[in-house]
Amino acid sequence: MTIGAVAASGRALTRAAIAPVPLGADVVVVELGPGTGAMTTAIEQRLAGRGRQLAIEVNARLARALSTRHPAVAVVQADAAQLGTVLTDRGIAHADVVVSGLPWAAFRPQQQAQLLDAMVTGLSPDGVFTTFAYVHSRWTPAARRFRRELEARFEEVLIGRTVWRNLPPAVVYYARRPTTAGRGAVRDQLRIRSARRRSWTSSSRLCPST
Repeated sequence: MTIGAVAASGRALTRAAIAPVPLGADVVVVELGPGTGAMTTAIEQRLAGRGRQLAIEVNARLARALSTRHPAVAVVQADAAQLGTVLTDRGIAHADVVVSGLPWAAFRPQQQAQLLDAMVTGLSPDGVFTTFAYVHSRWTPAARRFRRELEARFEEVLIGRTVWRNLPPAVVYYARRPTTAGRGAVRDQLRIRSARRRSWTSSSRLCPST
């Protein structure tokens, strides 16, 4: 329940989630919530010794195991919200790609916002953020809120095809080019969208279709 998954990500989901990582490129890739390392292994193979790879895991036991299995990866035991500090401590200005395995639908609104703010700040202007959501929970209030939060922070948010060969089936979110708006502006944008939806709902009630 704490990890937010019943099994490690399958190969099909892993391939979809790490697709934006350039093959053998000199880039900085950060993985949030790597867990048992299914995506860590795939990212390491894709980079093929180029660039820098960091994995931020809050669970001490998982972080130790991951560090042992992947000595070439900088495994950091920390909260994902500390992404900026983790990068700064290693002399890294920004990450080019952030791949997340965090259970977003399980987080409270404030946690979602805090984590996304940290992630957006840590990404380069043309950076890419990928994460996934299980199909069965995609329409929950928390999941819908997460989608709105993403759209408020990125110029482009796409959803890939359903990965049925995963337990449970999942979809991948691809968010590109974080906006330069400050956190206050993000909050204002979300409030405006919410007000527009309420206004539209009220208008629909006053003018029912015939």
